[in-house]
Amino acid sequence: MDEKSAARIFKALADENRVRILRRLQAGEKCACDLLEDLRISQPTLSHHMKILCESGIVTGRKEGKWMHYSVSEAGFRELLEFLDGLDAQAEDAAGS
Repeated sequence: MDEKSAARIFKALADENRVRILRRLQAGEKCACDLLEDLRISQPTLSHHMKILCESGIVTGRKEGKWMHYSVSEAGFRELLEFLDGLDAQAEDAAGS
């Protein structure tokens, strides 16, 4: 993962509402209508947050009828975990030097 991709993910995780959205998506795919009801935010606000999460690669969306359905991207999270493991390994190497 390059620095630009990592920065997009960290931006996505830097907002309390987006973290709440991710927690709800851990249970599986959710319709935007359910997220709106659970979070008690406006549709434009949800759209803004979902755009950032989808652009980061850690959430995917698919349209069904008039609603979007969102889920966690396993590939996106795997890539994030590999990046974090790399940072951890570098920190351990630096501490061991």
